[in-house]
Amino acid sequence: MCGIVGYIGKRKAVPILIEGLNRLEYRGYDSAGLSVINKGKIKSFKSVGRVSELEKKIKDNLLGQIGIAHTRWATHGKPSQKNCHPHYSCEKDIHIVHNGIIENYDELKKQLIKKGHQFKSDTDSEVIAHLIEEFIKKATLKTAVVKAVKMLQGTYGVAVISKKEPHKIIVARNGSPLVIGVGKEEFIIASDVSAIVRYTDEVIYLNDGEIAEISEDNLEITNLKREIVNNPIKKLDWTIEKSQKGGFDHFMLKEIFEQPESIRNALRGRTEKFISEDFLPTLGGLESVTKKLRKIKKIIIISCGTSYYAGLIGEYMFEEYAGIPTEVEYASEFRYRKSVLDETTAVIAISQSGETADTLAAVREAKNKGALTLGIINVVGSTIARQTEAGTYTLSGPEIGVASTKAFTSQLSTLILWTLVLGRQRNMSFAMSKKIAQELNKIPTKVEKILKKSREIKKIVKKYITVKDFLYLGRKYNFPIALEGALKIKEISYIHAEGYPTGEMKHGPIALIDKDFPALFIVPQDSIYEKNLSGMQEIKARGGKIIALATEGDKKIINLADDVIYIPKTLEMLTPLISVIPLQLLAYYFGVMKGLDVDKPRNLAKSVTVE
Repeated sequence: MCGIVGYIGKRKAVPILIEGLNRLEYRGYDSAGLSVINKGKIKSFKSVGRVSELEKKIKDNLLGQIGIAHTRWATHGKPSQKNCHPHYSCEKDIHIVHNGIIENYDELKKQLIKKGHQFKSDTDSEVIAHLIEEFIKKATLKTAVVKAVKMLQGTYGVAVISKKEPHKIIVARNGSPLVIGVGKEEFIIASDVSAIVRYTDEVIYLNDGEIAEISEDNLEITNLKREIVNNPIKKLDWTIEKSQKGGFDHFMLKEIFEQPESIRNALRGRTEKFISEDFLPTLGGLESVTKKLRKIKKIIIISCGTSYYAGLIGEYMFEEYAGIPTEVEYASEFRYRKSVLDETTAVIAISQSGETADTLAAVREAKNKGALTLGIINVVGSTIARQTEAGTYTLSGPEIGVASTKAFTSQLSTLILWTLVLGRQRNMSFAMSKKIAQELNKIPTKVEKILKKSREIKKIVKKYITVKDFLYLGRKYNFPIALEGALKIKEISYIHAEGYPTGEMKHGPIALIDKDFPALFIVPQDSIYEKNLSGMQEIKARGGKIIALATEGDKKIINLADDVIYIPKTLEMLTPLISVIPLQLLAYYFGVMKGLDVDKPRNLAKSVTVE
């Protein structure tokens, strides 16, 4: 999601910038642009769509040995020429490219407008250029950048060029990656090494709170206190393909490990509204339908595949915490039954791509029947995002692996936020919303803790690598996670698996249990913990092998399970966000050990655009 490339050296900048943007295309984007300094003047080119469209606008002989470039994935403002990067100051003397989200941009923008600044875009990024313009009147470019980024709340990876100092690039980082490629009398800046590896295998990684001042033959890195930082040069041992995968063997593994950050992105700037009494309990994408949401008496969630399982968890949340009767429908079935809908019904479409044909058709059917249509979508500007009346973007970034991982947890995070909105509109207390929101903010750190168990999970997979069947069991919030876990292992390893509510296991599936048919129990210490233990006893009594997903510190589970994977304790409704992570890793390692293409499982497509 979004890419930055910068160049300063003795070669023409444009070909290197374009090559870098092409290498970053896998990240997903909707527009591209670049700015180049030549003889003290800055020329800028922008285009909506592919990098190839940008190339058409640039003359082959465009000169200049310093430049910055960007591919944008819309967050603030729709994909358009004016919202495309680079952004510039009022006098167009300062050009910037930015990755990340500036949470206080609206406040800063109002202050700058009062000082006479004129804004051209709808983005949060543009405020950076105007802040630098305000400070550069009495300072060097680097000092102005330092002062500007100190005022920013949120995340940024930013590169800056200026007419005032036309032989420098200033870059700064906080939460959004930046790496500097070190060549011979040249430097290449990028948000991902895939844009660098063709030109050099020596790089310097910037850390949060660091700023680099780069000229053709010199690089100086300091922190925000202007203290010099000596970051080591590191040698890359990656092919271009590997660099696109961030050093991971597969996109799926990369995306599993990106979940702490993708969950943070889904929550960033949103949970504060439920922690502080100074904010109205709503979300930006839902403000336009606030009054309609108060009148809602019924919710229908429509989705497919993994998104359907996210919806099942949302059903538990909406009913328990907002008191709204909720149904979850396969989108492919929804329009073929005579659903009773009216203006007091909200139909929520959940889709990663925003282009799922079945879900789109169901949205249109719901609109025709007068229901309020809402969307939980990842891809900005997608068809479902445009067709629904309101909604929320999950902001998980492009997901390249066909089997959904980080998109699923971003959908869950968004559903939790919606639960808080709907709950606060009804009977949920401020104390409860605050408790949930505060614990929700801790989830990314708990996911990081689980990811450190990947080697332990890999060992368990080796133990069961010859099995041909699996039974996944869970109750309440974790019943849908049992379904999702079974789906993942089917998709990735082609092992037959069934997901069931633990209580239903004895009504049929238990007939399949023997020493060669293991069961995986999701058994956190929650309101139905003892019921899950009873189910484990039934499997154990029949000689079945058990893998248990249990809460840290649970000693009782050791006597029942053959293998245990521990997860951190959290609120019951939030458990799915962390219980799904080990199941994703299990599926991944089963697929890898069987020698399968885990990124592109047979017969599957990432976005299903046919019915």
